[in-house]
Amino acid sequence: MNSKTKTARRVVGVATAVVLAAGASACGSGGTGGGAKAGGFTYWSMWRAGEPQAKVIQAAIDRFQSDTGIKVDVTWAGRDVTKKIGPAIAARQAPDLWDQGADAVYAATAQAGQALDLSDVLGMEVPGEGKKVSDVIPAKYLDALPKDPNGKNHYIIPYEVSSAGLFYNAADPDLATAMPTPPATWADFLKVCDALKAKGRACLASDGELAWENGLTLDYLLAAGGVDFSALSSDKSGAGWDNPAVLTAVKQVEQLVKGGYLLGGYDATKFPAQETNWSAGKAAFYSDGSWVTDEVAKQVPADWKMGAMLPPGATNADSMLFGFSMPRTAKNVAPAQKFIAYFQQQKVLGGISTEAGNITPRPDIPAPAVLADVQKALDSAPVRLTYGGVAGSYPTKVLNQNFLDLWHGKTSAEQFVSKMKSDQVSFWKSQD
Repeated sequence: MNSKTKTARRVVGVATAVVLAAGASACGSGGTGGGAKAGGFTYWSMWRAGEPQAKVIQAAIDRFQSDTGIKVDVTWAGRDVTKKIGPAIAARQAPDLWDQGADAVYAATAQAGQALDLSDVLGMEVPGEGKKVSDVIPAKYLDALPKDPNGKNHYIIPYEVSSAGLFYNAADPDLATAMPTPPATWADFLKVCDALKAKGRACLASDGELAWENGLTLDYLLAAGGVDFSALSSDKSGAGWDNPAVLTAVKQVEQLVKGGYLLGGYDATKFPAQETNWSAGKAAFYSDGSWVTDEVAKQVPADWKMGAMLPPGATNADSMLFGFSMPRTAKNVAPAQKFIAYFQQQKVLGGISTEAGNITPRPDIPAPAVLADVQKALDSAPVRLTYGGVAGSYPTKVLNQNFLDLWHGKTSAEQFVSKMKSDQVSFWKSQD
């Protein structure tokens, strides 16, 4: 999910709207790390004051302070918190608590052994529920994360989960006729696309500049074929690209391009042009993260019924976690951990669904109606990391442009595989 944490547009999995004026926090909006009073703790958040998640968290802070007497010095730092946390740790000015996407937490702190192991939090009681945090947060979400140098993957306690897939209008009469039930195989999906094409409808809309979003289908198809993208991309010899299952998945993507199933002009548009066309019904499907439901909420017709599915053949939904983490240098560990456990209460965490319009990791908190299919996919099987959790410079230096050349019809499936292999070998040599 690496590109999701690089932009303010969609990193959050909610992509809501407009950030309101800062300074709304009763606990302060410009504090610095290491400044908590005795018995309190400091907290830097990826949200800005006024964003839906910030409102939910602020309400929880207010209740927590009232219930416990523990002071929370919160800074609504915004997405740049990721850039600030490393230097703050080095200068011993880091907060006790911060939040971000799991991949950002891993890259900024955990990968270098600078994140505190939060296993103790998993053993803490969720106030008033008679359950431990580990009882309400499925282990599969943390089990899917990469381990830090100490072999731990409990460097984040999630409060929000995003996923990705093919989104569509379940009330679309053309689609209802072409797809009375979700297609079980890729061939079945192409039959749906053919039926739509016969009616003059595009099967998929695509903003052709977006390598990450458009590549999600390939990522899922590779996984469906038993290919772990993390292992594939980290192979310095590039031999993994010779796996026949890789070419099969790439050829399936190529079929979308050569079959004329993409909404015309996709290769010459910029976001959100084709997303807007999809929400207007000009194409049936759109490949994206679950935040797309919020992005188009004010555009879709009143009778639109949001549906979502994994590309046929895929069985495990990907998960993109957002949650709390603590630097290893945290000074006020106990009160900060107490707040993490406090936030996991159903009545508190539920605000991420009801107020912020997103999915929580607790299966007993219903997702917003528009994300019901996404939650069902997340709940039904083990989860996986998008693109195998691959981050760093690999996507920008190896994957993105090669994929866009395939997606724009400039290269064939075979050429894509060959180019990926050679570019990957060169990339890893440059890293030595």
